[in-house]
Amino acid sequence: MKIYSWNVNGIRAVVKKETFQAFIAKHQPDILCLQETKAEQGQAIIDLSGYEEYWNSSRTKKGYSGTAIFTKIKPIAIINDIPDDTAKKHGLVADNYGDSNMEGRVIAAEFADFYVVTAYTPNAKDGLARITLRQQFDAAMTAYCAELQTKKPVVYCGDMNVAHTEDDLANPKPNIGKKGFSNEERAGFDNWLAVGFIDTFRIFKQGNGFYTWWSHFANSRARNVGWRIDYFLVSNTLKNKVTQAEIHPEVMGSDHCPISISMST
Repeated sequence: MKIYSWNVNGIRAVVKKETFQAFIAKHQPDILCLQETKAEQGQAIIDLSGYEEYWNSSRTKKGYSGTAIFTKIKPIAIINDIPDDTAKKHGLVADNYGDSNMEGRVIAAEFADFYVVTAYTPNAKDGLARITLRQQFDAAMTAYCAELQTKKPVVYCGDMNVAHTEDDLANPKPNIGKKGFSNEERAGFDNWLAVGFIDTFRIFKQGNGFYTWWSHFANSRARNVGWRIDYFLVSNTLKNKVTQAEIHPEVMGSDHCPISISMST
């Protein structure tokens, strides 16, 4: 089974460029999770034969945020957003930028043997202007998946908007304490590991040079001056079922590239 995740930074744009169609034709994911779709279902002309599709679009800002799951395997259930009780328990409320739990940031799909959860984690913003909201989201999201994990294993993926270690970005030293590499955000990632999740990519590869996002400035992608901020985390009970974890920097169309895992069934 092949599961992919991709922050497309606007599904309409990658469909118009035909990079999305080419990606699907070549990779044929069994389950595809998208972040930052910036659209509602039907706004992009997508005809993927054999796939069920599920969308969670922002209810507060049109053309903003949003997630989607395309799957060849019909799920048992779909749950949009972080459940209200979990969000409230961890203090996740609207801030000056908006209500992150109304922005289509989270979809969970329940399958027979596991859950697939995808999320588009809020950016902490320059000067860490949104760090409080970010910490609330991280805490609520981790707790939500930990709770799901008590029922069946979880595959969690998406744009987590943080480089976990110095190996996860090309220039760590000047970025210490800044958005995407602050102590608060990195501690949020640590909490996933503490509740029993595994960073799948690090099962297979160590060291730096493996990135999933590049700035548009200074020819960063061609020079591979990037950040690894997109991840697949799995419950520890699934670790031995993960046979491959990959980054696909050759796939163009977004400032992020797709990532994937292969799992034995």
